[in-house]
Amino acid sequence: MSPDELKRKVAEAAFIYLEHLVQADWVLGIGTGSTVNRFIDCLAESSQTFVGAVSSSVQTTERLKTYNIKVIDINDVSEVMVYVDGADEVDPRFALIKGGGGALTREKIVASMANKFVCIVDESKLVDCLGDFPVPVEVLPLASHTVATQLSKLGGHPKLRSGLTDNGNCILDVSGLEIDEPDYWERTINDIPGVVTTGIFSLHRPQEIFVARADGSIDHRVGP
Repeated sequence: MSPDELKRKVAEAAFIYLEHLVQADWVLGIGTGSTVNRFIDCLAESSQTFVGAVSSSVQTTERLKTYNIKVIDINDVSEVMVYVDGADEVDPRFALIKGGGGALTREKIVASMANKFVCIVDESKLVDCLGDFPVPVEVLPLASHTVATQLSKLGGHPKLRSGLTDNGNCILDVSGLEIDEPDYWERTINDIPGVVTTGIFSLHRPQEIFVARADGSIDHRVGP
């Protein structure tokens, strides 16, 4: 199956699973990216009722509004019942690398609020150890050089991404790191002055993952 077909299949599988759980008074968290866009399509095509959605990016907000799905300001929400998002890499214990689309900070905020985090990916995102995909690090613009220096000292090879995030910050994409201890690496990078957050999602990892296999079958995994 084509990559787009796999994205559609895994989004549909996650939606079918969640539609039996979602209640009318729930607020959903919606991530960012092409796979999540397929999940938004499923929401729009269904008769599922819920209060509204907290969005992780301007891009997602625009898509939700196109379908007349209510977008709720994150500051007006105390609890997100379920958060659905994709990933750039997933290790065997459900630690992730996210942020290829540049929305890592808002994604991490919503993930931290969620009672349940459901990740939807195709099997090409499964890895034994995180790090082949460069780790995105959102950085205050005034600190991009000093943060890059500190990341280099940790053994990484940071490269400044063109453009700014929705928050007006820079992203350094860091290659050359073997993320064998994701909790340690997330905390260590976050502790560098000037870092807003890192795309390592280990402290707030998903509880469940839906994986689309190349043959179109779906693997539903529950976290260790």
